Amino acid sequence: MFLFNEKHKRLGLYFMVLTHIPEPLSIYMNITICKGGLRMKEIGFFPAFIEGYFIALGVVLGGSLIGGIASFLTGQPPLTTVYRLSSALRIWAIVSAIGGTFDAVYTFERGIFNADTKDLFKQLLLILSALGGAQTGALIINWLTQEHISS
Repeated sequence: MFLFNEKHKRLGLYFMVLTHIPEPLSIYMNITICKGGLRMKEIGFFPAFIEGYFIALGVVLGGSLIGGIASFLTGQPPLTTVYRLSSALRIWAIVSAIGGTFDAVYTFERGIFNADTKDLFKQLLLILSALGGAQTGALIINWLTQEHISS
């Protein structure tokens, strides 16, 4: 199934833009095939809840460990840097997990002023999921580095 079939004219040359995405693959890519081309599907609440958790977890773990590699290459103590970065990256993990846009603020506004408490509750749960992922990542880094233990 071809998704785009448009003719473009540049310098008198015509060419076709053909993109082929098989139907089973489109399920995993969260796209809908429509007359005008591709359109992103909205994912459900439960997949967004799980994705938010693992995005925040990945930001904390990945950012901290890659930062530790950078500190090793520059001669700094890597475990101390990994521990410090894990606590500094928590807020950014939450922001990236909830989308980093004003959708959360708009949802809160709609929930408060339009009495749409269902969306407000869902957004709070998504933020709590991201908080849980960031806290889990920081806890894993804490376990790995043992920086919190004083001698």
